[in-house]
Amino acid sequence: MRRRGTIGGGLLLAATAGYALTLTSSSSAATTPPSATPRSGAVVYQQSCGYCHGRNVGPVIRGRALPQDYIRQMIRQGQNAMPAFRPSEISEAELTAVATFVANSKTDSKEHGQ
Repeated sequence: MRRRGTIGGGLLLAATAGYALTLTSSSSAATTPPSATPRSGAVVYQQSCGYCHGRNVGPVIRGRALPQDYIRQMIRQGQNAMPAFRPSEISEAELTAVATFVANSKTDSKEHGQ
């Protein structure tokens, strides 16, 4: 019985630490106000999209002439493994800029996808 309490306590401690980490991460993102100066579409792509797209995690999206409305919807709602990005993470101005950037982009030979 003594071991059972120790294991349960360890699981509780690990679960609590994980919850605290999640709470801290999401709290700081939610309270960070959008920048007064919106990032360019290229910068948003590089910082938020390019981490997965074009690196064998998500599909290549540059050079495919995707409709801007579709890009905006995917960014806000996500799909499957792609997360949704809140206005506190990508502002409306940045959303428009990155949708325009991706829709009008040329294929980048350095990118590869699934």
